[in-house]
Amino acid sequence: MRLLLFAAKLGYQIRAFADAAQRLGIDAQLVTDRCHVLDDPWADHAIPARFDDPHHSVEAITAPADGIVAVADRPLYLAALAAQKLGLRFHSPASILASQNKHTAREAFRDAGLLVPTYRRYPLGPAPAQHQFPCVLKPLALSGSRGVIRANNAMEFAEAWTRIGKLLSSPEIRERRDDTDRFIQVEDYIPGREFAVEGLLSQGHLRVLAIFDKPQPLEGPFFEETIYVTPSREDPETQARIVAAMKRAVHAVGLSDGPLHGECRVNDQGVWVLEVAGRPIGGLCSRALTFNGGQPLEELILRHALGEDFDTRLDGPCSGVMMIPVPGSGVLSSVQGLDAARQTPGVTDLLITAKEGERLIPLPEGNSYPGFIFARGESSIEVEASLLKAHQILDFQLLTTLN
Repeated sequence: MRLLLFAAKLGYQIRAFADAAQRLGIDAQLVTDRCHVLDDPWADHAIPARFDDPHHSVEAITAPADGIVAVADRPLYLAALAAQKLGLRFHSPASILASQNKHTAREAFRDAGLLVPTYRRYPLGPAPAQHQFPCVLKPLALSGSRGVIRANNAMEFAEAWTRIGKLLSSPEIRERRDDTDRFIQVEDYIPGREFAVEGLLSQGHLRVLAIFDKPQPLEGPFFEETIYVTPSREDPETQARIVAAMKRAVHAVGLSDGPLHGECRVNDQGVWVLEVAGRPIGGLCSRALTFNGGQPLEELILRHALGEDFDTRLDGPCSGVMMIPVPGSGVLSSVQGLDAARQTPGVTDLLITAKEGERLIPLPEGNSYPGFIFARGESSIEVEASLLKAHQILDFQLLTTLN
């Protein structure tokens, strides 16, 4: 069986798919815009692509394949075009565009009768008059809470507007040549508890794999995610309402075949879907999920793409991951306390993915975490405590830099 794997960044997450494909005997061919990197495990036969020029890049994808998987947001649209061209099951190009644009997604959620905050899209330029506080300003197409800022008054609003405008005008963002980067969306702030849903879609039918609690408050001014824990400690009725809202959101934007990662908030008014994405959970967070006695999420995704059946029983009792917060702005010199943190009861793994000499940039401008901590336990509270204790032991040494 031959499968095309679309990926923008080469690293731990892509290697997890490579290892899974090898275990399953799948010929996985990489389609990437980073195929020149020396540690590319597919260096001998990767297909080069430009994700900022998908309609031209899809012309180079001609060989038949049995399935398609895309990792992270940037490759999704090209993967959808390729699936359409090759007649393979995957999310449609239109659904990818709708789900990746926060304004279009809000419109679709509203039309589907889902709860949505008051929102408005503004072009870059002078800050608009804004009188409803608290509110949240966000770019339309960046992911991982990048550029998302809460404002509680007019002064904070003006500062946030300037900061996001500067980010969207940076060379890194401008080279994407994405028209959505010319706008900022302003929404009423949604209070409540936040959750993530991981699933797989087949012809629009959602198969939920896990509901993650995000037990640490995400109240701003920036929204750096830290801890995910599953199974959820919410009551069955609340979990059912979360799943029902996700199904409606998926149908609203048209996602149909492939991985699903959704985010939502829950308060006394109900479930507010923040976003749905046609991709798996990001970074190394998938390592918090194993199924049927140790099968990783990547194997399920590959088998699903090839139309195979599989067991989705989540290994327990409880597991979680901490995306280690960026400790500050500067160049990483060293990380102290790694051995002691790894010996924390309940911790199963700790990986520092940032390299010594790498510049760390916190949110809202940054777009990556310096590492991940994983834990298992008898309860979600126990897992959360293990993650927090291990993190407290770590000491990141940074060298300050001049901007």
